[in-house]
Amino acid sequence: MPQVDVLLKNGKIVTQGKIVEGFVAVSKEKVVAVGEGEIAPEARKVIDLKGLYLIPGVVDPEVHFGSHRWVGDEFDSETRGAAAYGITTWGFMQPAGNMGQPYKAEKTEEEVPLYADVFDLFKSLGESRSMVDFFLTPKILKDEHALEIPKLARDFGITSYKYQLHLMSPERTATFWPNRKSQGYFGFDDGTIYLGLEAVAKLGRPGIVCMHCENWEIARIFEERLIKAGRKEYRVWNERSPHFCEAGHVHAYTYYARILKCPLYIQHTTTPETIDEITRARADGATIYAQTGPHYLSLTEDAWRINVPLRSAEAIEVLWQALADGRIDTVGSDHTNTGRSRREMEVSGDVWATRTGFPSRGEAALPVMLNDGVNRGRISLLRLVEVCCANPARIFGVYPQKGVIAPGSDADFVAVDLNRKVTVTSDMVHSSAGWTLWEGREMKGWPVMTMLRGQVIAEWPQGGKRPEIVAKPFGRYLPRSVG
Repeated sequence: MPQVDVLLKNGKIVTQGKIVEGFVAVSKEKVVAVGEGEIAPEARKVIDLKGLYLIPGVVDPEVHFGSHRWVGDEFDSETRGAAAYGITTWGFMQPAGNMGQPYKAEKTEEEVPLYADVFDLFKSLGESRSMVDFFLTPKILKDEHALEIPKLARDFGITSYKYQLHLMSPERTATFWPNRKSQGYFGFDDGTIYLGLEAVAKLGRPGIVCMHCENWEIARIFEERLIKAGRKEYRVWNERSPHFCEAGHVHAYTYYARILKCPLYIQHTTTPETIDEITRARADGATIYAQTGPHYLSLTEDAWRINVPLRSAEAIEVLWQALADGRIDTVGSDHTNTGRSRREMEVSGDVWATRTGFPSRGEAALPVMLNDGVNRGRISLLRLVEVCCANPARIFGVYPQKGVIAPGSDADFVAVDLNRKVTVTSDMVHSSAGWTLWEGREMKGWPVMTMLRGQVIAEWPQGGKRPEIVAKPFGRYLPRSVG
């Protein structure tokens, strides 16, 4: 083999369902060889992994930008956190009003454009500011968005679309949900959903519809009752939106998806009942995939409020088992940047006064999977690579360019030290919010180097307080093709 650009040697390479002790050779941003033993090609740059594991860069299919500030600033700070902790491909789930326009906390209906009119703005911001590669999953906010799906797929390589079912028909608004207008939701119904399912079914694979399943029309009843009862503790957020509010949506919409032969992706799988509904739908012939998140795998209902809610310790164990045995397919961070400190967000002991959501989920994703998953024996490292890298890449149409270490794939890697122990502090955070809900936890197993298309973008030396970014942004938009 002629001289290559980069050689990573003396590593344990997690590749295509096995672990190879050897090397990876890279040229022109691509993997050109994976080999065992010490005989390797000459290289212009050599990286000695010193026995560390090398896994593919994480493909995180769910991140949300622009809820609290301009999207360009989000690219600047939040993709640094992604790169620092092993994410090399991010799937942005964006509303049309937050594609890079000047930030407004509340939109008017006239400020909810078609995606075709604002796509180039989002792409140009990302390709000038992002530390990681990215694809786009538009949120369908109105009929017109569903009707433009064929054009978006043809002209921009967009094959995945999302519905937030808890934000349907907002005329009757639950007490604490002003955020509809911040995203540009002014009302959609099952007809809007039908149009999207129909259009995506006609695309063929990897066309897919993603859904946030959580019935707020029922949850508002529980909310009213809990407030009347004087309940304020964090765990009542789980009671406000109980398991069946999630599972019931899954039951209903997998039926419609099956009728239309449209693949479906359940965004937040958090309950045993939801897993049962997904399993039943698969048996009935539906093509349906399930995602959970690092927060649902490690934080219990008394930690904070978020939608879909955090659940019980018992539910967490069920999720880990389902992730291990294949009933859950992927892990997505659901990262969003609150843009506020914890002190600004939290009213201790009062769930209704505390702001929804918390930051730094992208930065926590791989550490949680290594610590709570691999090092606690709940999943193997091979399974981690499946659910965090290969499966998301396959489902969202970027495999084998992403999600695998194999000849021809992009040279996106994460070097992992399974034995490194670190106690989490907010000083480790790159997100502009500057804090993490995992603060104070000792975690074992950390990403210590991240590479994007053959270039090191983040490193965490021994003794450093966090990984540091060591490259300029050169993220690239990933168009996908159908058929």
